[in-house]
Amino acid sequence: MRQPLSIAVAQPRCAAHEVAANAVAHAEAVRAADARVVVFPEMSLTGYELDAAPVSPEDERLAPIVAACAGTGALALVGAPVPGPHIGILAVTGDGARVAYRKVHLHGDEGVHFVPGEHAVIDVDGWRLGLAICRDTGIPEHAARTAALGIDGYVSGVVHGEDEAGVHGERARRVAADHGVWVATAAFAGPTGGGFARTSGRSGLWSAGGELIAEAGTAPDDHVRAVFRG
Repeated sequence: MRQPLSIAVAQPRCAAHEVAANAVAHAEAVRAADARVVVFPEMSLTGYELDAAPVSPEDERLAPIVAACAGTGALALVGAPVPGPHIGILAVTGDGARVAYRKVHLHGDEGVHFVPGEHAVIDVDGWRLGLAICRDTGIPEHAARTAALGIDGYVSGVVHGEDEAGVHGERARRVAADHGVWVATAAFAGPTGGGFARTSGRSGLWSAGGELIAEAGTAPDDHVRAVFRG
């Protein structure tokens, strides 16, 4: 029988373009979360800076996150621009990093700097987690095409403005209702690039029935944790 999966959504402090410093904040969040999977916001390693240089999976600045994952047994799903260039998710473990997902639905000026990717699923201890980044979550077709790959959960990193704090829940409940899966959304808190002087925070986790299980506050460095069962 499949074991329950502990998963956390984290919203670490972020300094624009400062990958090394942000990696340390991510490592602190991994240790504090005490979860098998820790999800981070869109472009969490650089801030939502569309001119940020891609971060390679072999980048030595990821070492603090790798070490934190090695010490806790966690998988960190970290937001970053990645080679392509794409807006991506780096899957980081104690053994290193790899690009796990590349954003499909680019928005606004993102299309000037990045190219779209493809739908993707990762397997964690028998749980199939569909991956998404921000705008993807607002396109019902994205969840549908990802669900068609076979998923138990839908996991995303986002950047939303302070006035969009309710968007996470609306989209999570829709995905849960349409596909009967657990949902985790990690949202930026504090300032970031792209005109987001204030972001929403309020990262959250929802059951397959659409019930909000846990929600973070609006401040940087907060996180919440839940256990997926089924």
